[in-house]
Amino acid sequence: MRQLHRIAAFFLVCLSASIANAADYPVRPIKWIVAYPPGGTTDVLARLMAQAITEKIGQQVIVENKPGAGNNIGTEAVINAAPDGYTMLLVNPANFINATLYKNINFNFVRDIAPVAGIVRTPNVMVVSNSLPVKSVAEFSKYCKENPGKVNMASSGNGTSTHLSGELFKFMTGCNMVHVPYKGAGPALIDLTAGQVQVFFDNLPSSVPHIKNGRIRALAVTSAAAEPSMPELPTVAATVTGYEATASFGIGMPRNTPPEVINKMNATVNQILAEPAMQARLADLGGVTIPGTPAQFGKIIAGETEKWAKVINASGITLD
Repeated sequence: MRQLHRIAAFFLVCLSASIANAADYPVRPIKWIVAYPPGGTTDVLARLMAQAITEKIGQQVIVENKPGAGNNIGTEAVINAAPDGYTMLLVNPANFINATLYKNINFNFVRDIAPVAGIVRTPNVMVVSNSLPVKSVAEFSKYCKENPGKVNMASSGNGTSTHLSGELFKFMTGCNMVHVPYKGAGPALIDLTAGQVQVFFDNLPSSVPHIKNGRIRALAVTSAAAEPSMPELPTVAATVTGYEATASFGIGMPRNTPPEVINKMNATVNQILAEPAMQARLADLGGVTIPGTPAQFGKIIAGETEKWAKVINASGITLD
């Protein structure tokens, strides 16, 4: 009996220490892993938010770029980290896509990541070469069906959101396009401008300068609603009913991170997203904020994972 009392007392001490640690969180710097190289839109977003979180919590949030294996190296590093709130992941569309795209990864993202907070949702934009004789999604779809296999569809790489956005369009319209993957948006945009490829479902921020200077033609945004920064553009869904391809970003932590820690970070992020200055900065990146509870961000993760699984399975894409 005395031994049982000792065991019970031990667990009470551990529980009390855990609660105290959560109440004091954070007491040291936090590492935020971005599974992309420095300099891209994803990295810019993380550094913008990291600075804002640092100012709110009084502890430095250090962005660490850990690219490789299509996001899987950085993601696995977070999943295997101590569940103490001091290692975070910038959750991004590759995490939703890779769950189906890769058959032999060492984790289950939906199971192994703890949703913390949504940050922003950004659309892609359907852009075409000026040499293509179309000025709307309906005209493009008609042209594509009249010229099967003669339209080259660029992407910033196999399995990226720009690739899957195009595959979703093919799946929903029956358009027969040839996928041409590039190593990033830059080279894809160069060839689109030159007419070597005809269409690109690009991330909005990288295409905007080329759209504004007239080098390429924007047909529509891929979000369900109009994009506030480019209100003149229709949505793809206005022509292809039910089409939506957006990129959702947020924060995840290792599974079993204490709820008190998760809720603290969630409240901090939501407070930052409510500030007009941050909303304006994120709008410059083509994004709309997605504040909410950890559970609500978890629903976004599950929903996006399920959605892209259908597209990947229908198209037969695999990288393993």
